[in-house]
This record gives sequence, C-alpha cells and structure tokens, in this order.
Amino acid sequence: MTKLFEVPLYPYKWSPDQETTAPVRHPVVIIGAGPVGLAMAIDLAQQDIPVVILDDNDKVSVGSRAICFSKRSLEILDRYGCGDQMVEKGVVWSHGRVFFGDRQVYNFDLLPEEGHKRPAFINLQQYYCELYLVERLRALQQEGKPVDIRGGNKVASIDQMDDHASLIIDTQDGAYRIEADWLIACDGAGSPSRRMLDLDFVGRVFEDNFLIADVIMKADFPTERWFWFDPPFNKDQSALLHKQPDGVWRIDLQLGWDIDKEEEKKPENVIPRLKQMLGEDVEFDLEWVSIYTFQCRRMEKFRHGRVIFAGDAAHQVSPFGARGANSGFQDTDNLGWKLKLVLEGQAPESLLDSYGLEREWAADENILQSSRSTDFITPKSEMSRIFRDAVLDLSETYEFARPLVNSGRLSVPCVYETSPLNSDDVDGLPVRTRPGSPAADTPVGGEWLSDRLGDGFKLLALGLEIPERADIAGLSVEGIFVADGDIGAELRSRYLGDAGAAIYLVRPDQHVAARWTALDWVQIETALNRAIGKGEAA
Repeated sequence: MTKLFEVPLYPYKWSPDQETTAPVRHPVVIIGAGPVGLAMAIDLAQQDIPVVILDDNDKVSVGSRAICFSKRSLEILDRYGCGDQMVEKGVVWSHGRVFFGDRQVYNFDLLPEEGHKRPAFINLQQYYCELYLVERLRALQQEGKPVDIRGGNKVASIDQMDDHASLIIDTQDGAYRIEADWLIACDGAGSPSRRMLDLDFVGRVFEDNFLIADVIMKADFPTERWFWFDPPFNKDQSALLHKQPDGVWRIDLQLGWDIDKEEEKKPENVIPRLKQMLGEDVEFDLEWVSIYTFQCRRMEKFRHGRVIFAGDAAHQVSPFGARGANSGFQDTDNLGWKLKLVLEGQAPESLLDSYGLEREWAADENILQSSRSTDFITPKSEMSRIFRDAVLDLSETYEFARPLVNSGRLSVPCVYETSPLNSDDVDGLPVRTRPGSPAADTPVGGEWLSDRLGDGFKLLALGLEIPERADIAGLSVEGIFVADGDIGAELRSRYLGDAGAAIYLVRPDQHVAARWTALDWVQIETALNRAIGKGEAA
C-alpha cells in the first residue's frame, strides 16, 4: 500500500520567475514546507499577503515525528482553517499515568475544568498535520489567495541587502534568482539558512539517546500518556507510550549515550526491545524507527535584518513536553499579524523586533522546562538519581511530592510577561488573563470566545457597552459586547473576577494587550498604539 509520505503533494513545476532576466521581488518568501512553514504561509495568505514557499522536498515528512498537538495549537489551527480536521482524525486525550518500575505512582488530568472548545491535547502523526495544511493552502489558492508552494526548489544561497534578501534557488532545470522583502526561515533544526548566514545556536546538548518507534498493533491500552521510570523492560532507563490514529502507537525508549545508532535502528535489534515491553504474544509491525539526541538550544536572536527565523530553525528542545511543533505554531501566530501591519505601512518595522523579544522569551521558558525534564528523566549523578527515586516513591502516597515528578512538563502557551507591547495592568481582574497572556477560551453567547475573537484586534467588553466597530490608531477594531445577563460563570471567572465590568484589548494572535474596569477611549488608543509598536502605555 502506498503511504502518505511517499506521494508527492507539491511536485516541482516550472515557475515564471525562472524565465525573467531580473529577479522577481516577492513581499514574503518562506523556506521550508514543514508544519511551521506551511502554517506561516496560511497565516499570511489569509491576510492577502503574497507569499512563496520553497522546499527541496515535494511531500510530507517520513514518520510520525511530532505527534502531540496542544489546545493552544488547535486554537491557532482553527484560525488557519484546519482545526476540525486535526481533531476529527486525532486521538483526543488529557489523562496520563506515571510508573516507577512496575507500579503506577500517580495519574493526572491536564484539563480538569469545563468550558473549552478544544481538548488539552490530540495525538496525530505529523504527516497528517502537514497534509491538512497543504490541503488548506490548495483551498486558499482556489479562492484566489496569493500563495505559491514550490517543491523541488532548494535554496542555495542567501544574500542580505538593506531592504531585501536575495536568493539563488537550485532546481532540476537549473538555478534562478528571486528577491524577498522579508525572508522567513522555517527549514528545521539543521537549518541550511542559518548556516548560510553563519549563525548558530547557544545552549545544551544532552548526552543521551532515545529510540522512537511507530508500531502498528491492536492493543487495549487506554488513550492516555504512559511514562515509565526504570521499567522492568528497560532497566535503569525510561519509556513512553502514546496512542495515534490508524492503530499506530508511539514508543520512546531511552538507550543511553555510548551506542551505535545505526545498529540500534535495525529491526533485528528494535523488535526484541519492543517484545520485552509489549510481551512475546503481541503482534505488531514497525512503521518507522528513528534515534534522537536531546538538545535544548536557541539562536541568540530570531530576527537578522530581513531574515526571520521560526520553529526548529530558531529553537530546539527535547521532545518530552511536546514543545517543538507547538511552540513553532505560536511563532507563526505571533509573526503573521505583525508582518502584515509592517508591509501595509500601518506599523513601524521595529514592531518585528517584538517578535524576537516575545518568542525568544518563550523559547527560554520552553528550554528551561525541557532541560528540567531531561535532568529529572536522565539523572547525571548518583545523588540526583537518589533524589529522583525518593520523589517517585513518595508521590505514590503523598500528593505534595507529585508536582516534583517531571516526566516532561507538557506544553502550555507562553505569557509574554515583559513584552513592550503590553500596557500597565489594573487591579481586581483575574491573573490568568493579565496583559501578555493568551485569551482563555470560554463559552459566550452560545459560541466559543476563541471563535468570536478570530483574527484582528478586538475589544471585548463585559458589562460595558461599546460600538460594533471603531477606528482607533488608524485600525478598524471590532467590538464584542457581552451584557451583564449573558456573562456566564466561566466567562466571569476567567475575565471578571470580583470586578463589576471590564474591557479587554486583544491582539490578532489572541494575546491580551491591555484591560480596564472602565471605558476610556484615550487609554484604549494609547494601548493600541503601544501594541503596534508606537508610543507608550497610558
């Protein structure tokens, strides 16, 4: 049977750009058609920003790769037009179990409260995610949106100018040159773009190796995340089990540092390991095998002149905690609206520096959490192992010890605490929706707030009447008015607290920029100017 990752989805085609003598200038060029590059292109195309995607491949990724997509990513993918497909195909889960040796020490629920449109997580092979993103791009093309994806186009060189980047692209028909007002590098952890600009990562490489195996089998394991410390089948190491669609199960097994990677990937060595875990009587087929090494690193700066880095090209973390693809989607969500405002002359170019400041902050948070997870999972000293094992023993009986167990703190959206785009906060409103935080989803008027907020700047007014639309700071801002009688318990808890009324200024990426307990249009205009890189907070 032909597998999805064997079928060309965007095969090489001759482009009119290859026929011109002078290089064609494009507003935005994206390098890399992985999940982050595709998402970035959709974000821009939906805003009518012309965009070209270049990739030397012509099909989706081999193997499941990233599989855990968080609630925040699903809310972003809803705005990109493919959230429903992801959830319908994916395996929905929020529960997990932690084992020490052969016994369970505790379990957890990642989304214990009601009133959210999307689940805590879904598991879905990366190749399906890429397929749905490509299909969405094709739908946008049919709608006449300005997006062009070019497979079999390998970027050979990048030159930076003051007002653009110049690229030489290799194809089967020879090389050609194009220019980009803005170049977005989404070309993965090995990022050729980064090397061409003589840039590098800073951070840690952990001395350990993990085997990933996608196994097709029928099993009665529940739809949960199971993590083992020192299991009987992988003594003194760790293991992870996740369910995916199509009867595929993801298994991660810690191998240690001093190994022969090529030998360990051979089926005759992988299968005995899996039988030790699953049992001799369980029938299974290997779909994909890989070995990875932990890295928790990032570029010092994500913006370099006219070149902006996103996803794994900008930052890398260990896979425990599902922070790779999920943080990449947050990169695109952060960058898209800012780039639109700059290209259309509605915001200064310096607004793009805030992409770096905010997403570098987020990368540091992800790297910190990922490094802590890795240190707990793979102790580097005998004393560290004694401490870890004591915590695991205590967690079986004592609740206070469970927060200390770290099998991979699972991805949550970053709060941009120190963003220059935030305005000063007011007292009396809930901490969870303070400036810099993502707007918490909640039911409102028979709909979901995440859907009502959509794209663009919004004013969410609770108990304070505002017009449906207002021209503020040169932008058209939609107002969402919720009367007192329509404010439900979840909305009140997440946005009002003890206050009688509130107004929230929400950015196009659905992060809170400012909030007040009274209507003041001067303060709103000042805050909006700040949120687009102009002026200071009130």
